[in-house]
Amino acid sequence: MSYPQILKNLLDSLQKLPGIGPKTAERLAFHLLKAPDSEAFELADAIRQVKENLKKCRYCFHITDEDPCAICSNPQRDTSIICVVEQSKDLMAIEKTGQYKGLYHVLMGRVAPLEDEHPESLTIDVLVERIQKSLGTEHPVKELIIATNPTLEGDTTSLYIIDQIKQFPITISKIARGIPVGTSIEFANDAILSDALNYRKPLKST
Repeated sequence: MSYPQILKNLLDSLQKLPGIGPKTAERLAFHLLKAPDSEAFELADAIRQVKENLKKCRYCFHITDEDPCAICSNPQRDTSIICVVEQSKDLMAIEKTGQYKGLYHVLMGRVAPLEDEHPESLTIDVLVERIQKSLGTEHPVKELIIATNPTLEGDTTSLYIIDQIKQFPITISKIARGIPVGTSIEFANDAILSDALNYRKPLKST
């Protein structure tokens, strides 16, 4: 005897989430069945609110409910420095250190041809345009910090970005390898991230 179709639909939807297999989906589904209606509907409403109200900042592509985001619209941030990260979760990890006061640019991924993620599907072109436009203003970008993850894909992305902006008169630096190779920025603690930023090494100087 199989589950009712409505429950099967929920199980199928849960299994589309990363890291959720059949058994975990089943546990989550039965938890929702036993939970009070208010708790289940609160979860459903939270998901709807995320999909309907969150957007990408027009400048840095960070997830936000206001455009531009709170970081880009903050007059206290140093507009001469841009830190490039793969995802918003990496941005948030760096922000938690309290050490970095510049702006960001979220790539929304990394160059990974085997996973069908190519440079044109990222926000690299927008980054190049952002730097180029700033050079003719009173507040030009003077340094680009590349903070991609210390993985093969992250390094490939880093090299591609460097090639695209090497003609600009700005300093290009990369966060120090305080972060172990093969791990992700989001899992590094505050001390490691602070050291990585503070002891970044230049890749190209003006």
